Formats: sequence, C-alpha cells, structure tokens
Amino acid sequence: MDVSGAAVVKVERRDDHVAVVTLDRPQVRNAINGDMARQLEAAVEGLEADDDVWVVILTSSSPKAFCAGADLAEIAAGRAGDLSTERGGFAGLTRHLRRKPWIAAVRGAAFAGGFELCLACDLIVAAEDARFGLPETKRSLVAAAGGVHRLPRRIPPNLAFELIATGDPIDGRRAADLGLVNRCVADSEVEAEALRLALAIAANAPLAVRESLVIARAYIEATDPALLHRAAEATARLAHTQDYIEGPRAFLEKRSPQWTGR
Repeated sequence: MDVSGAAVVKVERRDDHVAVVTLDRPQVRNAINGDMARQLEAAVEGLEADDDVWVVILTSSSPKAFCAGADLAEIAAGRAGDLSTERGGFAGLTRHLRRKPWIAAVRGAAFAGGFELCLACDLIVAAEDARFGLPETKRSLVAAAGGVHRLPRRIPPNLAFELIATGDPIDGRRAADLGLVNRCVADSEVEAEALRLALAIAANAPLAVRESLVIARAYIEATDPALLHRAAEATARLAHTQDYIEGPRAFLEKRSPQWTGR
C-alpha cells in the first residue's frame, strides 16, 4: 500500500505546450486508490488552468499495465468511496469536465476502470499487444464509470454490446480495426507516437481546438439546433482572441502562424 500522500501521479510540463501525466503505482499495475484519484484530479485541474499547456498525454510508468482499474484491496477495506472524487468521478478523471485534448498512451493491460480512463480521453495510442477489456460482468458488476455508455459511442454498438456482455478483452490490433484506437504501433513506439500526435494537435490554434472539441464531445447528446447554437457561441468567443486574427493574417502573409493561446 502506498504511504498516504506519496506521489503516484507524476506531471511533466514540456516546452512544446504538451504535458505528460504518468500513473505510477507499478507494483499494483496502477490500480486506482484514493491517493491516485485525488492526485489525478489535481493534475487535471492544474493543467486545465495552465495556459501554456495545450495537449495532455496520459500514460503509465509500467510497460505491463496502463491501469488495472479499481484497487480491490481498498474496496475490501471499505474505502471504495475514496476511489472517486466529487468533481472528477472515478479516478478523479472519468467525470471531470475538460476543454483540452487528452491522449491515452497505452501499453499493457487497460482493464475495467483502466479502460474507462482511456474512454474518458479524447484519443488513444496503443501498443499492438495492449489489451482492453470491461470484465465487470464476470464479477456481477457494471462498468459504471463510463464504460457501458462510452464504448458504444466509440465502436459499432453491437460489438460494444459483445465486449460488455462477455467481459472478454481485445488487443491493440483489434481495437484499431474497430476504430477505438487512433494509432496502433509497436510497444516501444507508443510514447513517441503519442507525442507526435500531441504535437500535431499543438501546432493548431489551441483555443479553436478546445472550442471544437467541446462541440464534438457533445454531438451525440444534443440536437442539431443546440449544436449550431454552441458553434455560433464558440465562434463569437474566438472572435475576441489574438489567435483569431493571427490565423488569417499568417495565411495572407504566407508564413506559419504564431499561436499564443490568447
């Protein structure tokens, strides 16, 4: 068991507007305990408030496991409530409202709550032999931290129903075939590929990326008129920013834009 307050979530802010958040309880396959949930929530809130961070990568210190889900020892000890936070939900992340894009960089197993962390991110880069699964039904449980409602939005519903009902895992190659994974690469290339994807996003206007993602995340939950209204509001907010002027100006001047995030 971790000493209370020990650093089990590490945050690295890079100079290229990318931050890397690392789950670091390798001795228990990054199973979520109260410390990790609280620290991950604090990381989300700190990065959301940091104007110099435009994209976030969520990864693991262990090549064998991205995250094994809930720490069953904590649940057995009667501390199941500690695994969720008031604002972030399970692990401090799955219910947290975020505007910046998050990329899950997955090696090894992402099971149960670990898979739900991936589904809470916007994009996934995975190793070919990574494994994803929602085994809750094998234990008379429900993947209630996003698994049962997010997975059918990410892959064909009938295939999501199969994975949920059987509880059987799939590997990174199969996840890529289903469109669940954005990039599927060799295990040794996962973090580098996630960084390449992050830098491709960070090359764009950060405020426009955030506004666009807010609408894109909501598209399956709102009507077309509501989405058009949100798009109009987003455009109005962007119109008052420096980047809104810089984009067209750089195009006319035939140069690369210099984004400021303001």
